[in-house]
Amino acid sequence: MKKRLKPVPVFVSEAEERAFWETHDSADYVDWSKAQRVVLPNLKPTTNTISLRLPQHLLDAIKTAANARDVPYQSLIKIWLQERVEHQ
Repeated sequence: MKKRLKPVPVFVSEAEERAFWETHDSADYVDWSKAQRVVLPNLKPTTNTISLRLPQHLLDAIKTAANARDVPYQSLIKIWLQERVEHQ
């Protein structure tokens, strides 16, 4: 037997909607068994700034490799780190 869903109210503002969903269970209003997974490819992941000390000769070699690939050296470092993490 299917559960009868309640109609979602019309909200005047985002604040009103937020307050409503903070106190109500969405399962009473939405049939989550029919939900479909979506991919949002244009979202940028959160990043953190770090300080990394490298020997000058290593940084020069990275910059040379990045220049040969026509990419910023920091981007190349991120690519290499990501490849290494995925390889592990």
